[in-house]
Amino acid sequence: MLKVLIVDDEAVVRRGIVLGVDWASMGCVVVGEASNGEEGIAAAEQYSPNLIITDVRMPKMDGIAMMQELRRRGSRAHVIMLTAYSDFDYARSALQFGADDYLLKPFQDKELVAAIERIHRKEQEKSGLSVSDELPLAKGDKSRYVLEAMEYISEHYAESSINITEIAQYLGVSEGHLSHVFKKETKYTVVGYLTQYRIHMAMKLLRDSRCKVYEVAGMVGYKDVAYFGSTFKKLTGLAPSEYQDRCR
Repeated sequence: MLKVLIVDDEAVVRRGIVLGVDWASMGCVVVGEASNGEEGIAAAEQYSPNLIITDVRMPKMDGIAMMQELRRRGSRAHVIMLTAYSDFDYARSALQFGADDYLLKPFQDKELVAAIERIHRKEQEKSGLSVSDELPLAKGDKSRYVLEAMEYISEHYAESSINITEIAQYLGVSEGHLSHVFKKETKYTVVGYLTQYRIHMAMKLLRDSRCKVYEVAGMVGYKDVAYFGSTFKKLTGLAPSEYQDRCR
């Protein structure tokens, strides 16, 4: 899951980016925000993002200077630059300094989504994985047993007792065979996919500020709230309460 940092001196722009994209469905989570390059560096040091979406012109330190400093410190995060039309050539030159893409303000949500998908494709070239391989909900071209196992998980993930034995019995196959074909076709173990699916659904539920963390834990199949919290943080980089706060 890609951890995303948003850097822009306009709060309304940052909020629009956070709310305008279904991050979870793209295999992403917004871990932090900053209003200038100096704050962006501090946030990047704290959260170690995989993707930074940053404005070019900002007070104190602009986006290009921030990117150059982060590169000097060893950051390999992908960078998408945001710029007004008057700064078009300036932003384009940022590509020479290691930016992955740029968008002209005002931009539509679908343009940002497309830019993120291009970054996913770059990762695909490095790892041999496709975007859908990184998304717990993407089913693609899978065999019948794998599709039925995924469907069973989508219907029963909220039950704390669900396990590979139960799923294999439901499908009428051995645990060993199911484990083999599932891992081969999805790159996940069955339990790993179940965990990803549960956290994916938890992220959706936590966007509703009316839901309490302990309620969400129970709704996605976790009896132990502390274990839910540690699993959520391991996969997203944020505690459930922190993630919920950032979605408000």
